[in-house]
Amino acid sequence: MDDQSARGIRIEDLRKRYGEGDTAVDALKQVNMIVAPGEVVGLVGPSGSGKSTLLKCLGAVIDPSGGRMTLGDEVIYHDGWKIPDLRALRRDKIGFVFQAPYLIPFLDVTDNVALPQMLAGHTNADARRSALELLLALDVAHRAKAMPAQLSGGEQQRVSIARGLVNRPPVILADEPTAPLDSVRAMSVIRILNEMARKFETAVIVVTHDEKIIPTFKRIYHIRDGVTYEEAGEGRSFD
Repeated sequence: MDDQSARGIRIEDLRKRYGEGDTAVDALKQVNMIVAPGEVVGLVGPSGSGKSTLLKCLGAVIDPSGGRMTLGDEVIYHDGWKIPDLRALRRDKIGFVFQAPYLIPFLDVTDNVALPQMLAGHTNADARRSALELLLALDVAHRAKAMPAQLSGGEQQRVSIARGLVNRPPVILADEPTAPLDSVRAMSVIRILNEMARKFETAVIVVTHDEKIIPTFKRIYHIRDGVTYEEAGEGRSFD
C-alpha cells in the first residue's frame, strides 16, 4: 500500500439503526465513501438525510450498527470498533471543524490551538511551537496572544481550523464550517481547507448546505434516506 492510501479514509456499507423491532429507524442504510489524502470532498443532503448521524459515526461519537471504516491502512471499525481507546482516536486521528468555532474563552489563541497536543502528552513548549507554525500558515500568527472575543468571525474560524490540524490527523470532519460567514470569508475558509489538506495530506469531508462553496468541490457525495451517491463536482476556483 502506497503512502497516499496510508492516509485516506474508506467507508464501506456503513449502517446505523436506532431502536429495535417495529420502532426501529434506519438513519444510515448504505454509506460508501472514499476520500484520498489531500482531497476535500463535499457531503450534501436535505435535513433528515443522515448527514449528522454519519458525521457522528465517522467521528467515533456514536456507534454504527454495521459496516466497515478504514483509516489509512488500519481498520478502525468492522461490525464493531477495532480501536480500544476511542477518545485517543478522536484526539489523535480525527480533526473537527464546526459551524461555531467553540474556542475556549479564557485561553489565548495559541493555547486554544495547542491544547489538543498538550492533552496528547506533548510538552507545553512543543505544543505551542506547533500551534504557532499553523497560525503562521493560516495568516493569524499576529493574533497569537489575543483572546477569542477579540477576534473577528473569520479569524475565529481560522483558529478553529488550526486547532483541528494541530495533531496532524489523517481526517478532518468539517460541519457547516462556512455557514455563519459572508461569501468572501466563506471562500477564504474553503481555500484554506484545500491548502491545508494538500500540505498535510489530510482527507477532508465538508458537510454543507452552503451554495456558495458547493461549486468548489471536485467530488461530492449526496446522502438521501441514509444512502450515499457520488457525483463529479465542478471544481471551480475559489475566486
